[in-house]
Amino acid sequence: MRHTFQVRTAVTAAAAAVAAMALTLTAGAGQAAAQEELLPHPGPDGLIWVPEMTGSSGFVSGGLAPSLDTYTTFACEGGGSITVSFTLDEHPDRNPAPFTLDCPADGPSRITVPLGTGLHGGFAAGVTTSTPTLRWAATVVQPE
Repeated sequence: MRHTFQVRTAVTAAAAAVAAMALTLTAGAGQAAAQEELLPHPGPDGLIWVPEMTGSSGFVSGGLAPSLDTYTTFACEGGGSITVSFTLDEHPDRNPAPFTLDCPADGPSRITVPLGTGLHGGFAAGVTTSTPTLRWAATVVQPE
């Protein structure tokens, strides 16, 4: 009898663990769906799309076409701010000044920064968030 009790206990514990994992995955999926996308996909003109990051980070871009204008857009949400700085690899004389974007708690804030035409090579963008839970997104486009 004791052996049967241990097997039933193990099966019951395993079933409870599977149910808890399913509940956790369902709750997580519902939570993710509740948050609105900060920036849409940039379409065929897009070079970079960072759909969402949380906390400080950044990205690098390459493959710029020198004959096209380059624009980068940042969006954030969560209560606080982001500070963005750039380093243009081939054009250090044209590095845009760092800027700060306020990030409201109740909806996204956006800014587009023109980097100009004639850029080749790549660039880096560093994003520093005021809180580690702040959400941000970015795109880099070269419209034709």
